[in-house]
Amino acid sequence: MVELAQKEIARLDKRINFYSFLRVLVLLAGILLIWQSVKLEIIWTVYFSIFLGILAFAYLVNKQSKFTALKQFNQSLKKVNQNELGSLKDRSTIYDDGTEWIDDNHNYTSDLDIFGKLSLYSLMNRCATSFGKFEMAEWLKDSTTKFNVGLRQKAAIELAAKKNWKMHFQASLLFAHEEQGKSNINGLFNYLESSVDMHKSWITYYVQFIPYVFYGAAAGAYFYPPFLLLMLLAGLMNIVLVLAYQGKVNQAESMTGKAGQILSKYSEAFSMIEDEKWESPLCITLSKTLNPSDSAQYSLSHQVRELSEILGKLEYRLNMFVGPILDISMAWEVKQYVQIQKWRLNNKEHIKNAFYSVGSFECLLSIAGLHINYPDWCFPVIQEDEHYTLTAQNIGHPLIQENVRILNDFHLQDELKIDIITGSNMAGKSTFLRTLGINAVLAFCGAPVCAKEMRLTNMKIFTYMRIKDSLNESISTFKAELNRLQLLLDVLNSGEKVYFLIDEMLRGTNSVDKYLGSKAIIERLIEQKSVGIVATHDLQIANLEDEYPAYIRNFYFDIKVIDEEMMFDYKLKNGACKTFNASLLLRKLGILVHKEEL
Repeated sequence: MVELAQKEIARLDKRINFYSFLRVLVLLAGILLIWQSVKLEIIWTVYFSIFLGILAFAYLVNKQSKFTALKQFNQSLKKVNQNELGSLKDRSTIYDDGTEWIDDNHNYTSDLDIFGKLSLYSLMNRCATSFGKFEMAEWLKDSTTKFNVGLRQKAAIELAAKKNWKMHFQASLLFAHEEQGKSNINGLFNYLESSVDMHKSWITYYVQFIPYVFYGAAAGAYFYPPFLLLMLLAGLMNIVLVLAYQGKVNQAESMTGKAGQILSKYSEAFSMIEDEKWESPLCITLSKTLNPSDSAQYSLSHQVRELSEILGKLEYRLNMFVGPILDISMAWEVKQYVQIQKWRLNNKEHIKNAFYSVGSFECLLSIAGLHINYPDWCFPVIQEDEHYTLTAQNIGHPLIQENVRILNDFHLQDELKIDIITGSNMAGKSTFLRTLGINAVLAFCGAPVCAKEMRLTNMKIFTYMRIKDSLNESISTFKAELNRLQLLLDVLNSGEKVYFLIDEMLRGTNSVDKYLGSKAIIERLIEQKSVGIVATHDLQIANLEDEYPAYIRNFYFDIKVIDEEMMFDYKLKNGACKTFNASLLLRKLGILVHKEEL
């Protein structure tokens, strides 16, 4: 599609240059024709030449503008297609990476690389509008209901099948990303939501009927001259009314003109949603916000055209010949002002909902993009089990390139379990925890997951991984860990299902306190019937399986040392780890560790 877009751009460049040449030709021909007419003293041909030249020049400008707009669209189409190729190659993207939503205090987004450079948001996001970007972030920050997940999955599957429509829709909105908010949608909303001048009701009726009075009196004066007085009186009242509303009309023209410009930029996206035939329930629902009555008269694209027509009619007042006649005969400016207020009143909620729907479509397109780019990924099944389910076959980390990604299986079927994962440094414990967590986040927002198969109950994810101290806030590592643990306990007390992922708790204290504290925390979690995974280097923690065989399960990541070289397979295995590599790593640095000191 990139090559097709480039060929179309080259073709349009030729047409644009051709019409530029014609414009110069028409200009020169017009000047020559006028000069010859003046030379021959044929006055009527002078006026005819000027009129014909203006008409031809305007026609060529209009045609060239259309080709220029098509070229800009194809340039955007080329960019969005190149972006998909870049994303597959090296995860590069022209869209936002969600840095503004980084929050170290969130339940999981910081630990699971949800936002920021090379994040999950960066991989997924195809939203150009502020509405889409915000909604995409909200989808990734919290789980939703099983019903909503199902709706999003069906919508994404439908959109993935409409690949050309998807890319054209993204191209039509790319300007919103490139302008970085210059279109000022918030300004449009503020204007629409500001109080509408409901003016006195008699004004509405007056501007409707005064043209009949004026022109009726004018016609009647031909037969009965006293009607001329009525016509003059009506004209005088119109002038007084126009002058009284002059300030309001000017302000309305300025504000509504800006609104019209913004809406015209989005009109292609609105029309694409309205004109497409939808089958998935969510796409049907979202499209109805743009056309709630299935009638062309009430579609948003129709309303945008109606606003454009009102503004066009208002511009008649600027014509020094036509404007005064219209104002005197029918209070033209006030009549259009009334129409603008009526339009605002009728479309205030309609337009706002439409922009939110466009944002939702962008989010669904982002999910559909994953389905297109990674067809081997599956859509997970959300179950309503009594306890906790998290089963996955060939699950991998979506942010790790496929050629180095290691796949694992995991099984938790409607149970209450705390899994202890032990293993050497760099053996894969942290990556596995993040693999389960980030895929669960994908699942709960309705997206496909990096697995052959996945089933899970709807639950909240909580992580305890990257604990950071803070010099500015005088918070030590240990204090930061305590704060995180307190947040975990608070979340667990919420009454919702919470699945926790803890990586090496209490690392900020001595080994004795670390073991005793970790053991006490896990026992507390068992008392509360909490479920999750604890990754640790401390083999003593693995012994808790002997005390709580019905609740604790042990898994490990292995290491093989061959000729002083460490070999990792990054495969999850049952049981507790027996091989560690800290002494070997230190020995490679020239630091010898004596066994009696271990």
